[in-house]
Amino acid sequence: MESAAETAEAPADAETPADAETPADAAAAAARAGAGKARSRRRRRVSAGSVAGALVLGGILWCLPGEEAGRPAPGPAAGAQAQAAVRTGAAAALPALEALIDEHEARVRARPRDARSWAVLGAAYVERGRRTADAAVLYPEAERALRTSLSVRPAGNTEALVGLAALANARRDFSAARSWGEAARERAPKRWTVYPQLIDAYTGLGDHKRAAAALERLLELRSGPVALGRAAAVYRDQGRREDAAAALSDAAAGAAAPAERAAWLERAGQLAFERGDREPALRYFQEAVRLDPDQRAAQAGRGRTLAALGRTSEARAAYRAALAGQPLPQYALELGELYESLGMPEAAGAQYDLLRERVRREAAGGVDGALVLGRFEADHGDPQAAVRRLLAEWRRQPGIEVADALGWALHRAGRHEEGLRYAATATDRAHEGTVRSAPYLYHRGMIELRVRREGAARRHLEEALRINPYFSPLHARTARTALVALGEPSVARVPDFS
Repeated sequence: MESAAETAEAPADAETPADAETPADAAAAAARAGAGKARSRRRRRVSAGSVAGALVLGGILWCLPGEEAGRPAPGPAAGAQAQAAVRTGAAAALPALEALIDEHEARVRARPRDARSWAVLGAAYVERGRRTADAAVLYPEAERALRTSLSVRPAGNTEALVGLAALANARRDFSAARSWGEAARERAPKRWTVYPQLIDAYTGLGDHKRAAAALERLLELRSGPVALGRAAAVYRDQGRREDAAAALSDAAAGAAAPAERAAWLERAGQLAFERGDREPALRYFQEAVRLDPDQRAAQAGRGRTLAALGRTSEARAAYRAALAGQPLPQYALELGELYESLGMPEAAGAQYDLLRERVRREAAGGVDGALVLGRFEADHGDPQAAVRRLLAEWRRQPGIEVADALGWALHRAGRHEEGLRYAATATDRAHEGTVRSAPYLYHRGMIELRVRREGAARRHLEEALRINPYFSPLHARTARTALVALGEPSVARVPDFS
């Protein structure tokens, strides 16, 4: 199995030197050794403008903590490992990213026309911004670095184009990500790192056929963990959960470094939780945090799963740990709803205030927060504002997530028939709604209940709870209550064919 941190095969363009992407298996000890120094060091920022173990998903985690055999020997220094990771789209440890950023900031100060160093620096800023949710600072720096790389070397600079596509995807600007990704593909159609960004862009735009075609091309060019991870995401969106699980299993087994393996385990935990497998999900999340304590998405996953297990004090602590290192609005929304489900409205309100503040802060870095803010407003704020926001989002990038959120917002605003059309788009196979999502089916079922389509409502609410009875501390309870009120299907109107 190829490692995600390994070198890409030599692309058709000539931008990559022979030593550009040496296989990098940095040991956990090497990353941890630099952690204290990297965190305590006062960061020196350079403005571009101023210079211009295997697992089995769905059941058992075979390699328990402390039982990993055959771990790779210590490899290159942390900065080299992070460089290989960010250039291939794999996860990198935060201390290694710090080392990489420091190194390339120094390089571009010394050689301001080094296009490749600018591109690597920009990609590192994107990854660090994604891992820490410091979009307001790091995403503009990333854009300046990547555009500087392009201005220094406009021709054949596929690496900068891929970096700009990754930045646009991180900002949820999928139209821009598609444009940058397609420009990169046109210049270097055999450069495999282009295709993960195109998959994300096409998915965000609701273009699932092109996403599947981009995945097919990616798998023709590459078979390592990054390709498998993207395949898992596409399979999950197609409703192929077992295929997604198998791909994630192989991705985790082939990971080059602890941080990369932790990222695939976190995805495995997400997949397990989505189908209601609480105990396996918790094991995946816990192992991810053990391997990489900065894996905040896994901390939030622990919170989600612990809440589903009824361990609410531990769940709140896990969410707070996630928010301390990666204060994403989505985590604040989930914790707020957990507090609300526990009858703690003041604590919930504090999280909702944090959500609004984080959306405003991320917007300063170019991040599109319409989806999470629309979801929040629909249930906890102003549904009319949610509709306006999500309608604009739908016109701009009509993905399945937006269809679901818009349908629910319309319902909450009293526009039930309109809402049902979008909810059907998110859940009907005829409309590419192949994701087997408990929240999406819950939304559709509740809208159908409101417009007196009791049979369809019962069917979709039952399916939501069959997929994941614990999908939300607030809404799963509402779904069960609605089903009890609906009762058993009536046979009074069944025609007599005797």
